Amino acid sequence: MARSIWDSSVGKKTVMAVSGIVMLLYLVAHMIGNLKIYFGAGEFNSYAHWLRTVGEPFMHYEWTLWLIRVVLVVAVVAHATAAYQLSRRDIKARPAKYVHKKARTSYATRTMRWGGIILGLFIVWHILDLTTGTVHSGGFQEGRPYQNVVDTFSTWYGNVIYIVAMLALGLHIRHGFWSAAQTLGAGSRARDRVLKTIANVLALLLTAGFIAVPVGVMTQVVS
Repeated sequence: MARSIWDSSVGKKTVMAVSGIVMLLYLVAHMIGNLKIYFGAGEFNSYAHWLRTVGEPFMHYEWTLWLIRVVLVVAVVAHATAAYQLSRRDIKARPAKYVHKKARTSYATRTMRWGGIILGLFIVWHILDLTTGTVHSGGFQEGRPYQNVVDTFSTWYGNVIYIVAMLALGLHIRHGFWSAAQTLGAGSRARDRVLKTIANVLALLLTAGFIAVPVGVMTQVVS
């Protein structure tokens, strides 16, 4: 049954919708946590330490954090795989280009695929920069995320990579939220306007919230 569901287009769209909602919930929590950087190094570093001790003593040190990471990895892989397979299926179904030259879809819709690729590459860079410190500039400091974030956004390329990715994220959420609602049966003619408004507000808030961090460093409000 699971195989039959996965093989169907509806099944793949459902997987994309559910995994997308999981990632969206994480992004909201992650953005709120990121904004703690405006309260100073002590509070931001304490917050990062708290993430590693959530659930203690029932959960061992970092177990909850690793559980969250595993769920996110599964969600990202499932989302990307379903999106790729649906894209290939769509191309095979319509081998010829549309006759109409004028685009009939929104900019966000037309850039979903490229936006997904940009976000995928950004996730890899973001992990190597602020989690493992592999590509981090200025000397990665274990256990001092505030200083690491300031180092990253003190470079022009760190700001460019992050801001471009967050703009792509905003477009992705704007279309993806509404699309997920349609797939899961929450959409209707009466609710479409409300769902699109929620999608626009979420996209705007998340984009602004995430970009506020590099802007804070660039303007030396965070230093």
